[in-house]
Amino acid sequence: MKYISTRKQEETNIKTAILKGLADDGGLFMPEYIPQLEADFFENLPNLTLQQIGFRVAKEFLGESISDENLKEIIDEVLNFEIPAVKISDNIYSLELFHGPTMAFKDVGARFMARMMAYFSEGKPMKVIAATSGDTGSAVASGFFNVPGIEVYILYPKGKVSPLQEKQLTTWGGNIKALEIDGTFDDCQALAKQILSDEELNQKFTLTSANSINIARLIPQSFYYFWTFAQLQKLGKPIIFSVPSGNFGNLTAGLFAKKMGLPIHQFIASTNANDVVPNYLETGNFNAKPSKQTISNAMDVGNPSNFERMKSLFNDDVSEFKKEIESYSFSDDETKSTMIKVKNEFGYILDPHGAVAYLGLETLRQAQSDKKGEDFVGVLLETAHPAKFVEVVEDVLKEKVEIPEKLEAFNRKEKQSIEFSTDFELVKEYLFKEN
Repeated sequence: MKYISTRKQEETNIKTAILKGLADDGGLFMPEYIPQLEADFFENLPNLTLQQIGFRVAKEFLGESISDENLKEIIDEVLNFEIPAVKISDNIYSLELFHGPTMAFKDVGARFMARMMAYFSEGKPMKVIAATSGDTGSAVASGFFNVPGIEVYILYPKGKVSPLQEKQLTTWGGNIKALEIDGTFDDCQALAKQILSDEELNQKFTLTSANSINIARLIPQSFYYFWTFAQLQKLGKPIIFSVPSGNFGNLTAGLFAKKMGLPIHQFIASTNANDVVPNYLETGNFNAKPSKQTISNAMDVGNPSNFERMKSLFNDDVSEFKKEIESYSFSDDETKSTMIKVKNEFGYILDPHGAVAYLGLETLRQAQSDKKGEDFVGVLLETAHPAKFVEVVEDVLKEKVEIPEKLEAFNRKEKQSIEFSTDFELVKEYLFKEN
């Protein structure tokens, strides 16, 4: 399997694609084709464990680059927590992706990526660069903490992540450095891309990305779409996924799963006020915008990097996008109302991102019922534990939210960060001093 830049000027193998993260031409690596899984794999899904599914799917992308024994060991380490599909109401399920060590969905991708990088780097020194709008940074920090030879630099927007998220980014010490950028997530992402493509830095250091820029983040995120079917296909109805979307890595991973043969009926790209993709599907024109701050801050992205991968999957044809994806945007007020409604009616607490995904399902179901469309099972991706956004959730629901011990432990630690403006030269100078 070759891996080819979305800008078509570079091709390589999976090892190099993972270790580099970003292609030299500025593109994102994609497999030259999406592998197909045989029919009996899908028939047997309900009888497989999450770990067996992860191994089978990963093997298609990794081929002979890693032995079966080493890959199984990595998969068993990464997927050592539950990912249950929890019933909220008739035909609506929450895929709870927050039972890992940092209580966010990015634990799956970041833990897999950290272990694959450690395997492929063979102990050689590396600098890992990650921009975060919230949960990426903590998952990356957890995955890479104390990995020999790897230094991690997390760029996050000052004042635009929740207090608990910030503690999860800034309290590790050791090989984890937190860079507090006086700007937006888009500024952090632009800085990360500048770092990764800078010639002088690349001559001095081995650099790689830990965002969903890196293909090693997307491959494992496809696992839990298969796992959902293992849990729910017995219901015998079409399954639709509503994905709370910011940088669109999670949705892209779902598209990988569908193109591998998983019979996903449809996707909903549910966004907050950062609505560049809903606008694209409506107008056919993609116009990046400065990001807007919302209560679902991990989705505050005005120029999603994985849109480039999605364009590649759909041959840059908006009509092809529309066959697979509906997309809606929702306000903070709508998000808050939904959190209250779901708690009052069903006793289920959604975090703000899960609430946006719930709204996507409700909107599509209303549209379907108006057209007398077929019934479906809606699955929302609940990407973080509500306690990670405790201030927002408690303010909206007017009740105390219990903070799990693994999160409370971060609250007791001291923040360690280095503040920067959005000036790339200052960040570059700092990295040069970090020999």
